[in-house]
Amino acid sequence: MTSKVKMAGIALGVILLIAATTYVFITPYNRIAGVRIGGTLTAPPSDWNTVNGRGIGNIKTGGFPPFVVNMIYSTDEGGVITATRPDGGYWAKRARIAPDGYLQLGDETFAMKATEIFGDARIPYLESYGGNNRMSMAYDFAGEIIPGQTEPLYTWEVFYWTPR
Repeated sequence: MTSKVKMAGIALGVILLIAATTYVFITPYNRIAGVRIGGTLTAPPSDWNTVNGRGIGNIKTGGFPPFVVNMIYSTDEGGVITATRPDGGYWAKRARIAPDGYLQLGDETFAMKATEIFGDARIPYLESYGGNNRMSMAYDFAGEIIPGQTEPLYTWEVFYWTPR
């Protein structure tokens, strides 16, 4: 009986080790949040438009425990625009509480600070974000809901990331 308990303990330990390794090293590149952002810490460019179009990036929010998620983005000269549905998502809460974080775009990682944009000031950022990411802009920002979309883009929360 003792050997069965010992074998079960070893099996459980191996499973936990595999799960922890997956969480730390693989999940930032999948749909599950991770803790490691990767990339090379790089000085910010003088014009952020030079890093646009690198596909999906990663956000590492401040605070503990570390939290890394995939994101799509847009840029302007001064920084990076991210947006999220107004569904109480975890990364947006973390960005509000601890705005110092990191953005990985391609192989480069930048030390950044998130600032939430409110009200009508969000509209130009959302237009850039939607246009850059080929998101449907078939609404007039006055409340027209696109069929099949539960939270139209004009309702989304916007975060503007600038170097820190």
